Amino acid sequence: MTYIMTGIEGFELTAQDLENINHPLTCGVIFFKRNFKNYQQLKRLIQHIRALKGHDFILAVDQEGGRVIRFGLPFTQLPPLGLIGESLKQDADAAKTLCHLHGWLMASELLSIDVDISFAPVLDIDNGSNVIGDRAFAKQAAEVTAMAQIYCGAMQSAGMKTTAKHYPGHGTVVADSHFELPIDERSETDIKQLDMRPFSALIPTGCLDAMMLSHVIYSQVCDLPAGYSTHWHQKILREQQCFQGVTISDDLGMKAAECVGDIHQRYQACLDADIDMTLLCEPKLCSTLYSNKRLKYLPKNDSKLFRITDLRGQSTLSTSQPFWEQRRWQQARKALVSILAIIKNNQITSNEAQ
Repeated sequence: MTYIMTGIEGFELTAQDLENINHPLTCGVIFFKRNFKNYQQLKRLIQHIRALKGHDFILAVDQEGGRVIRFGLPFTQLPPLGLIGESLKQDADAAKTLCHLHGWLMASELLSIDVDISFAPVLDIDNGSNVIGDRAFAKQAAEVTAMAQIYCGAMQSAGMKTTAKHYPGHGTVVADSHFELPIDERSETDIKQLDMRPFSALIPTGCLDAMMLSHVIYSQVCDLPAGYSTHWHQKILREQQCFQGVTISDDLGMKAAECVGDIHQRYQACLDADIDMTLLCEPKLCSTLYSNKRLKYLPKNDSKLFRITDLRGQSTLSTSQPFWEQRRWQQARKALVSILAIIKNNQITSNEAQ
């Protein structure tokens, strides 16, 4: 059994959305820009889903900062994680403070409106990928590891579980898996010595609650993308690295995911690899998958479902008033503005010195 986290169509639930979220395979919803009009509309949408599905149903979003922000104002429009790595060169203390504030504000704001998780942080390195770039903390694996550990701690202190992505590393291969099939031709040893280092370092610390696997083919290792691969998922991640958290295959609607066939074959590939959960962000594609009526009768997997429902968030801010009215948020937001000003001044000084 591999559970599905589906996308929904717009600002309100449609008949198609209702059918998809009520399917026994669906364990949650992922939100996008198309689902956000304003704060009150989003709150009503979330309340509707909660009324239908309860609090064991996981609500998620990608609210990384920079290029990847799904919810607009009043949610803080955070800078890309890459700014943190850049700041390390001029002022390590400022960079670490920014890292903590970034993670805490992102998580606290989402949890206060009853969104359980943002799929964060990115553990890829910035090493030439068209899709990663400044979504990564840094170009060096050691810096990614150090900043990611701080970021995870900030998220968890706010009450949000963490999701590392995109295992075993999407930062070195150039192609964007949303639009084409990336093939990384390096050896497993080379991948482990570079891209996998942040993942390998942080798994034993227990700060990673979930792991999203990439739709990249590492051709010297396996002929399937990692998100479909028994080798990467079972042999390496589960057995060798002893990862016990939730495993997630990236969106089955991505171009790279099509390499194994139609949506039914893509889902079967996740089943074959024994992935806990996969994203299916396009509602129509989800409906196409669910047109296979036999899926309703797949045996329930209680251990996987328990792991997934354990991703539920626990807000440390009050959920009865908007986050921006609360003193803890106000203090953190003020600190963020101050630290960003310091970092900007450091950059100006550094440029002038050159």
